[in-house]
Amino acid sequence: MPERVFQGMDIIVPRPDPDPSISGRRVGEFPGNKARRSASRMRPRPLELFAMDPIINYCCACGGAIVLRVPPGDSLPRHVCAACGAIHYRNPRMVVGALAEWEGRILLCRRAIEPRLGRWTLPAGFMENGETVAQAAARETLEEANARLELHDMYTVISVPQANQVHMFYRARLLDLDFFPGEETLETALFSEHEIPWEEIAFRTVTQTLRHFFEDRSQGDFRFHAGEIPLPSPAPGDIDAAIKSP
Repeated sequence: MPERVFQGMDIIVPRPDPDPSISGRRVGEFPGNKARRSASRMRPRPLELFAMDPIINYCCACGGAIVLRVPPGDSLPRHVCAACGAIHYRNPRMVVGALAEWEGRILLCRRAIEPRLGRWTLPAGFMENGETVAQAAARETLEEANARLELHDMYTVISVPQANQVHMFYRARLLDLDFFPGEETLETALFSEHEIPWEEIAFRTVTQTLRHFFEDRSQGDFRFHAGEIPLPSPAPGDIDAAIKSP
């Protein structure tokens, strides 16, 4: 495949080499996407500024070639159509979930999908267009654990810039014990603090949220927490390294 070509401030983005083994699949994301692609096949490239996103090759407005260019009045490279000038913005994805409690125990789901297959997590997933953050948290919990919630306040907002994501978790109360694994979940269970499988938690944002919860509970004061996951850029073939647990 030809290398990118620099033309002043432009970076020509070539079409990726076809991979017959992944023909027709969508590019994978974290967590909760039903259609996924192996992280080892993402083929990160040194000049790709948006490592978590598929490369844009053609303009969806006119079909023209896409270049990375700093538009007038902007300060960052954007995917710009070389023919019609349309700008295709790439923005962070919102991952929304709930820390649901029942009599002091926390609902966790064991993942049935990659990334982090078989690891435990709070029910969470990508926010959809047309819904509120609260609706996203309730929907994801219902999809992954078939659990009904009473949502409380937003509890943690954690930036994951290496993954182009922001993870947000509500505190919540389970309305009943009639929960069971959804399509993307192997197992659902309630855990007390001493039962949490810390070494098997899927994502660092979940670990941070759980630790904040138990610390706040011990002090009798639940407060909002904002943070980030400050990690180096993921190595090729390991794009989920930005948020997975050590």
